Amino acid sequence: MPGNRQAYEQSMNAGHNAAWDQEWPAAIGAYGRAIQEFPEDADAHIHLGLALLKAGRLDDALKVYTRAHQIAQEDPIPLEKSADVLERMGRLREAAQQYVNVAEIYLGQRDLDKAISNWEKATQLTPGLIAVHAKLAQGYERTGDKTKAIREYHLLAFNFQRGKDNEKAMKAVQRALRLDPKNSQSLNTLRAIETGREIVLPGQDETSNARKDAQSGFEIFDNTEVRQQVGEADPLGPMGESMTEALGLLAEFVIESGELGPSGGDALQGLELQRQGLHEEAIKAYERAEPHLRHPALKMNLGGLLVLTDSPDKAVKHLSEATTHPELSPGAFHGLGQAYYKMGKHKQASRFLIQSLQTVDTGLAVNVDEVQELAEVYDQLLVTLEGRTDEALSAINKRFVNLLQGKDWKQRIAETRRQLQEAMRVSGEQGVVDMLVTNHSDELTGSVSMIDRYIRQGLMTLAMDECHRAVEFAPTYLPVHVRMAEIMMREGRVRQAINKYNTVAKTYLVRGENDRAASILGEVLEMAPLDISVRTSLIELLETEERWDEALDQYVDLADTYHQLGDFEMSRNTYSLAERVANRVQASVEKQVRIKHRIADIDQMRLDIRKAQRTYEEITQIDPEDERARRMLIDLNYRQGNQVEAIKRLDQLLSLFAKKKQINRIVQLLEELVTLYPNDTGLRSRLAAIYRQLGRKEDAILQLDALGELQLEAGLHEEAANTIRQIISLNPPGLDDYKRLLSQLGG
Repeated sequence: MPGNRQAYEQSMNAGHNAAWDQEWPAAIGAYGRAIQEFPEDADAHIHLGLALLKAGRLDDALKVYTRAHQIAQEDPIPLEKSADVLERMGRLREAAQQYVNVAEIYLGQRDLDKAISNWEKATQLTPGLIAVHAKLAQGYERTGDKTKAIREYHLLAFNFQRGKDNEKAMKAVQRALRLDPKNSQSLNTLRAIETGREIVLPGQDETSNARKDAQSGFEIFDNTEVRQQVGEADPLGPMGESMTEALGLLAEFVIESGELGPSGGDALQGLELQRQGLHEEAIKAYERAEPHLRHPALKMNLGGLLVLTDSPDKAVKHLSEATTHPELSPGAFHGLGQAYYKMGKHKQASRFLIQSLQTVDTGLAVNVDEVQELAEVYDQLLVTLEGRTDEALSAINKRFVNLLQGKDWKQRIAETRRQLQEAMRVSGEQGVVDMLVTNHSDELTGSVSMIDRYIRQGLMTLAMDECHRAVEFAPTYLPVHVRMAEIMMREGRVRQAINKYNTVAKTYLVRGENDRAASILGEVLEMAPLDISVRTSLIELLETEERWDEALDQYVDLADTYHQLGDFEMSRNTYSLAERVANRVQASVEKQVRIKHRIADIDQMRLDIRKAQRTYEEITQIDPEDERARRMLIDLNYRQGNQVEAIKRLDQLLSLFAKKKQINRIVQLLEELVTLYPNDTGLRSRLAAIYRQLGRKEDAILQLDALGELQLEAGLHEEAANTIRQIISLNPPGLDDYKRLLSQLGG
């Protein structure tokens, strides 16, 4: 049924006025009334979205902009606004994708400048989007901006080389050279590819983006590009490196201190025997020197050799003293971890192994912020392992021991830590434990790293193939299944992705990990907010957990979903259910009022005026200062022809405005109502009175003149005479005419 165009326009104007005055709650109410008249009006939705955004209601703003896009899919504004909202909410990956979608709309409208602007926003939020960088390069070419185009081609070459695709990297550089054959950076990049050297990133702003996508937890550019470069390391891990460092420190100390007596001689002998790999003999020499030469370097070597020769109990004392030396502490912690591991003391072993990991990882950091972030990560890891069984800790320590050995252990530390961070975000503490105790855990780390790299490069087929390979040797490791769902989403297989996420959530439920199941379902709803079955599952889970406040929010969202899908009967029923839950849990007045407003809105749309009126009356009892409910009661009484009750409700709302000293709103409301109901004498008299108080003489005369005519037409001569007296007191033009009219009325 078509809405009332006049009421729609009046509501929109009221919304614009409120927005101009930055009175966002009033603007929200006005635009909401406009949408009630024309639910398919995109313009009203866009204005409502802005008002919600300004009021800080980001979730509601996102829903409204999403609805606006569904109504007007060729209009880029709703998508652009929703991208802004997503960015404010910290959902950077989704915001970036939304900016890409906006760019495609502008491109279809042949507005290349705006398309480029949105591609730039996408790459700022989520660097490393190869397809977008390619479009940016071509866009800059078409607009004649060679410098930016060349920079984008260099970025493409860098990313292609990291993806082991030197052929595409070469083509990207060649495109840059076609724009400027003498560009030195392009020539250097070309030589680097031809000789197998790594490409240097174009510009400092790219080299510093070790940022993470807020939703996926994946780093777009590995921070290995901005951290200290590491090559092959000592196969014995941090302990081996520290023992090598200790050789030099100890020799330097003995020579510079002049300790060339028996203890110094024994120490130097121990150094030489250690270099020759004669561990038992070196230990004996160090033990002879140790009572008189208690240097941390000697302690490091002696303790490390005792670990290597399976004397962990003797090693602990020496390695503990070596931890005080900054350059030796990573190895000392590593040695202590191995010693306790060999002794079967897994709680102590895990603590020292994690300290060793943290010390090495922190040593590769480039700034204070990264050091702080790493400290938080490893502190969280220690907390996660608190209270775990010896069996679990034994498996985890075995993983750490294996991680800290081999020539590539230093390269694998950051990679493993990033995956632990991601597991914590996606699956919680239990997910971290699952990852560490899983069979083939080292192979799993490499596989997950490969999946992430393929996803960053947009190679979804390869990423999915690697997921299937990982599932073969770690079928119960759920983060891999989560990645499979993400790949499906990126490929546009939305329904399959949702089914996959549901399967993961159900698995968590079976394990009794309800929080993680709820988290997964919540993420699915962010991607598919109109999926009723997923939301229903989440509500059931929250009710089982007796998380009533969260369940209430989901009931409201479910009712909103039904409303957006046009099922107003189910929407009202669900709001009613939400209302009962709100009463049961004694929800905040704000929530109760919001639910009742939505119920009343549906009743109005279904022309069930009496039900809507009762609901608005309930709202005024709960929240006497709810302006929208009082305003709706005025309109509903007028629509039912009950002018006396309408004026009574009006006076209540005017009193509320007066109490808040909102004179402009009193004038605005009365003017709006006089326009809607021009024959109501009560409205005319009140508007004339406020005009007189404000000194708006001409406006007051116009209203009094109209009021007098209405009174004369109604045969209310005495009241008309009183009105004319008020006009005369204002000394209007044509004063004599008014005096003659008053005389005729017996005044």
